[in-house]
Amino acid sequence: MSDAKARRRYDGPALLSFGFRPFFLAGAIWAIVAVMLWLPQYFGELTLNMVFQPLDWHAHEALFGYVAAIVTGFLLTAVPNWTGRLPLQGQPLLLLLAVWFSGRVAVAFSAYIGWVPAAIVDCAFLALVCAAVAREIMAGKNWRNLKVLIFVGLLFAANVVFHVEAHFQGSATYGRRFGVAATIALVMLIGGRVIPSFTHTFLQRRGAGRLPVTFNRFDALCVAGSTAALSGWVVAPDNKIVGLLLVAAGLANLFRLARWAGDRTSGEALVLILHLAYLFVPLGFVLSGLAAWTPQIPLSAGLHAWAVGAI
Repeated sequence: MSDAKARRRYDGPALLSFGFRPFFLAGAIWAIVAVMLWLPQYFGELTLNMVFQPLDWHAHEALFGYVAAIVTGFLLTAVPNWTGRLPLQGQPLLLLLAVWFSGRVAVAFSAYIGWVPAAIVDCAFLALVCAAVAREIMAGKNWRNLKVLIFVGLLFAANVVFHVEAHFQGSATYGRRFGVAATIALVMLIGGRVIPSFTHTFLQRRGAGRLPVTFNRFDALCVAGSTAALSGWVVAPDNKIVGLLLVAAGLANLFRLARWAGDRTSGEALVLILHLAYLFVPLGFVLSGLAAWTPQIPLSAGLHAWAVGAI
């Protein structure tokens, strides 16, 4: 039976037919709920029974609740297109969603169950995602996309670091930066393929004119150099040499974005918004780099440019 026929034979809930459906929905809902829970915590009007400080919980749920769900929804939908294999659907997809939801509950009530059980339940989700994606990529012999697993694996490692650091140090400052850095690296890799591709398709319909430059050696060097700068930022965000590397990475990403013909996409908001969102990647680098040189720019400025703008 062909994959197309097998997909047509799926007769379960439409919500569980493709990975993006439950995880984009769950991630969007959780983004709203998490902010509604964060604001009263910030103003001292609500206390959750958890081992995290409120600021750490806010950062953790933005990264390993919301981001993890969106990344999973994207990968579980993209991988079948890369490999030509059937998507994860039905009960296996529901089980994965249940593990993600269990992580949200375990973290929120971690003071009751203990930090180790909460960490195990929470970290299990991205471990399962890595295993599922790796299995499909290898089964489909789509070796060139295995590099995606490096960044998802880094996101998993960041979650482990977050839990351990929060327990032993009282606050997960390195874990927070590690999680943001891993996510921005993934945005640079995936965005560098998706944005020019979508833009190319749109502009081709409009006829003649400048088209985006496809992923090439410059993009690879830009992602590698930017990832190195992010690594320095995770370890020493206020180091002046790291600051220079961050600014250089920001300028490189700005030039990279300019090559994607975003200025020609004003006629299609769904494409234009991708370019506007990616603009916050170089902005985050530049702000983070300048923060190492001037006290007038807080270290959190670049982080929130990445988190709120790009991610």
